[in-house]
Amino acid sequence: MFSVEDTSWRWLLITAIAPIAWGTNYFVTHEFLPAGYPLYGGVIRALPAGLLLLALARSRPRGDRWWKSLVLGVCNVGAFFALIYVASQLLPVSVASTIMSATPLTMGLFAWVLLGARPSGRVLLGAVAGIAGVCLMLGGGTAGVRVAGVLASVAALTMSSFGYVLAKKWGRGGDLLATTAWQLIAGGLVLVPVAVAAEGAPPSLDLPAIAGFAYVGLVATALAYVAWFTGLRHLDAAAVGLVGLLNPVTGVLLGTTLAGDHLTIGQLVGLALVLVGVTLGRPAGRRSAQRRAQKKAQKKEQKQPVAVS
Repeated sequence: MFSVEDTSWRWLLITAIAPIAWGTNYFVTHEFLPAGYPLYGGVIRALPAGLLLLALARSRPRGDRWWKSLVLGVCNVGAFFALIYVASQLLPVSVASTIMSATPLTMGLFAWVLLGARPSGRVLLGAVAGIAGVCLMLGGGTAGVRVAGVLASVAALTMSSFGYVLAKKWGRGGDLLATTAWQLIAGGLVLVPVAVAAEGAPPSLDLPAIAGFAYVGLVATALAYVAWFTGLRHLDAAAVGLVGLLNPVTGVLLGTTLAGDHLTIGQLVGLALVLVGVTLGRPAGRRSAQRRAQKKAQKKEQKQPVAVS
């Protein structure tokens, strides 16, 4: 059990909204959205969500926030969506998802380099457990693996991890709704010319597709990105990356409940490993941190030489 004072659990639960919402995208996209237009789907997903958040924030970038918003929008939205599109075209879903499950490790590495936040042993152990769990849940088949798809997936993993840590570094002191809105708008605008060149005219939408895009834009983008960047402000980047492992977990569980799939013993073990990994990566609560600080102070006092009168 945990106490109300342990605020790390509160931020973990808020952050978890993002990967859970992203995990529902698999089902919504497959069932309701038009096939063959992933780039336009990214534009329709990012731009309205960004404009909605901008209307709520009523703030525009100032000073260096302009170019920082563009960089973050490219890393976290525009280029990320394009690279994931390439990877999804060239790789089996299980392979692409397994590569992306390395996010806790890459985010922890970038946080170490850019923020000086060295990952703890608990976080590293949690990352290994979580990645192993995702591999078990998605299966280890390698049929149909193409080098170009692997490179695209690794590039998406690297760019998004770098962008998330940059967002943590640059987001200090800025309005959360505004900075999230600017990223989504910048990323959506960057995708527009790529979508026109690659996919031609935009797709025609029926009522189910409009409803699907409304859900994707409001819940799986606007709400999810606000929750994700909230977590980055209050938690270690590596811990946030571990929470992201709930994305494929949600996709698998939706498949079992809505599509009639059945979990194997291996998948159940994988689910347990992911949950263990997320728990291990949880930052210490306030009381634990206070106890560690007291122990350090006591050790420091014991090392000080005793004055002899």
